[in-house]
Amino acid sequence: MTIPNLTLNNGVAMPQLGFGVFQVPNEETAAAVGEALRAGYRSIDTAKAYGNEEGVAQALRESGIPRDELFITTKLWNDDHGYDSAVRAFEGSRQRLGLDYVDLYLIHWPTPRRDDYVETWQGFEKLLADGVVRAIGVSNFQPAHLRRLVDETGTVPAVNQIELHPYLQQAELRGMHGDLGIATEAWSPLAKGGDLLGEHAVTELAAKHDRTPAQVVLRWHLQLGNVVIPKSVTPARIRENLDVFGFELDTDDVARLSTLERGLRTGPNPDIFN
Repeated sequence: MTIPNLTLNNGVAMPQLGFGVFQVPNEETAAAVGEALRAGYRSIDTAKAYGNEEGVAQALRESGIPRDELFITTKLWNDDHGYDSAVRAFEGSRQRLGLDYVDLYLIHWPTPRRDDYVETWQGFEKLLADGVVRAIGVSNFQPAHLRRLVDETGTVPAVNQIELHPYLQQAELRGMHGDLGIATEAWSPLAKGGDLLGEHAVTELAAKHDRTPAQVVLRWHLQLGNVVIPKSVTPARIRENLDVFGFELDTDDVARLSTLERGLRTGPNPDIFN
């Protein structure tokens, strides 16, 4: 199975479907990531705040997969904002991951009350210039945060990883991403904690295509052009979430799922989360 790549705005290729490890305990992470790598995933998304970078490292070592076939993302946590702090925090993540370089490094949240994400981004620019990261981006940034970064530094993030699913489609933000050349990456792509997978529109399309509801929603993301990082620790579900390239939603299918917009967040609001 070949996972398609998206080309980021600095020319780096990123798999459009990856494996997330949010809320996976460190002691379970190596097994879950190992299962994902055996299934065919090559992009792994972690973060300092998840506390499982070491588990990811173990799975990478044990996989035997050449480094240049992997795409590893991690994120800077909020208490590490600032130029020098960001550079130091990256080195800690790099060491825990056991890597010479990281493919994508993200500012996890803008934390607007701190008002230091621009300075933090300048630290990210140094990491990129030093060659220890291949691409830099952000997570949970709103339009005003993105505009300020670009206006004050001139460096456009390669990726903005945001909560995104049919209940929260982020049309304005995705439109801005398109204008600026930022890749949209969806976290919580299946709206964990909601009733999304039980929606009639989803279950009927699953029956139509002989697929699971989760596969239908993940396919919707891919056809919109989103990068998507579903998470599971169940081997069958890990494989199921990857098996989304053998069918295609038609125009009416995509439009039907798009009617599910509710403006419903299952995670924090970036404008007030500090």
